[in-house]
Amino acid sequence: MISVITECRVAARNLRRNRNRTAVAVLTVAGGLIAYLLAGGFIEWIFENMRESTIHSQLGHIQIVKPDYFEKGIADPYSFLLPSRSEQFDNIARNPAVVSVAQRLAFSGLASLGETTVSFVGEGIEPEKEAVISDQVHLRSGNNLRNGDERAALLGEGLAKNLNAKPGDTIVLLATAANGTPNAVEIVVAGTFFTSAKEFDDTALRLPVKLARKLMRIDGATSWVVLLQNTRQTDAVVSQLRAMLPPADFEVIPWLDLADFYKKTIVLFGTQVSLMKAIIGLIIVLTISNTQTMSVLERTTEIGTMMAVGARRSAILRMFIVEGVLIGIIGGIVGVGLGFGIAEVLSAIGIPMPPPPGMETGFTAQIMVTPHLALDAFGLALITTLIASAMPSWKASRMNVVDALRCNQ
Repeated sequence: MISVITECRVAARNLRRNRNRTAVAVLTVAGGLIAYLLAGGFIEWIFENMRESTIHSQLGHIQIVKPDYFEKGIADPYSFLLPSRSEQFDNIARNPAVVSVAQRLAFSGLASLGETTVSFVGEGIEPEKEAVISDQVHLRSGNNLRNGDERAALLGEGLAKNLNAKPGDTIVLLATAANGTPNAVEIVVAGTFFTSAKEFDDTALRLPVKLARKLMRIDGATSWVVLLQNTRQTDAVVSQLRAMLPPADFEVIPWLDLADFYKKTIVLFGTQVSLMKAIIGLIIVLTISNTQTMSVLERTTEIGTMMAVGARRSAILRMFIVEGVLIGIIGGIVGVGLGFGIAEVLSAIGIPMPPPPGMETGFTAQIMVTPHLALDAFGLALITTLIASAMPSWKASRMNVVDALRCNQ
């Protein structure tokens, strides 16, 4: 332990001998980490915002359906109906981690206004409970659904534009009921909404589940949607519900299994972050390697003298390795500290972003530097400086004593 402390002190003194070069090396490491933290923190914020938006607009944290509903239910959804109310439903609602559990009834059909008719994908919902679950469904115009007895509907803004419908208009919904006969209802457009998913907004329609059951001439729900207090509780609650509900009658599906677009986005941005990390690492390796090589060349006579008085080659190797690691530690601390500070300032100000493709509403982004990201950045500084110091340190330790002593003569 004493020898390690002594080696660190000697390495620190050697770094102070050429302050300008050491400062350039430290700032190179810190600058790379700042860039990594800002870009990575922005993507982390995008991930979290997309995750919560997906959960709170469409999926909830958990969906409970009949077994094989998502594999076979598209062709015949009404063979996979859950009861409208049951003991299991009430038991789920009593779970302390559950904020709300609501029934949904999926259906589809045609919506008509005047001479315009377009197809839609509908959801029968419980308005009071969905107000909590779907708080990322934003109203564009009009009012939200207030109770389950209204003869009204919310239209996605894309669907409303295709119909040329606005709040207060009366539209006709035509669907094929569960018994195979056509059925229609007249409803009033209560309002229009938008989410972060344009493809959803272009076809989606929501109305009270009672009215949806009347239209489809059924009683029941295609899914129960569960909202939890925290997304991190999902896996634990899924395990509890699978143990509680009979697997022959219920299938418990976490939100991530249904979020295909989210998973693909994670893979895409994750690859970009990894590429950026590799580029930053390469820059740090080249810079620190050059710094260490210059240090070895300048101190050739000193190295020869140390060997002449009995210093082992391993001691020479460790000396330069420790110097490189110290640069990494100092640069890592400075880079993580400055990166976190800059991220906090930019987040407080807000980063205005244009609307995503196909959307009309922009958003204000932030930068979220998580502990995992900060630790990853610090590890990047240590690993790259260690790799960069390896070759110069090895060359220094393999010098010929006589040649090293003659270097400056």
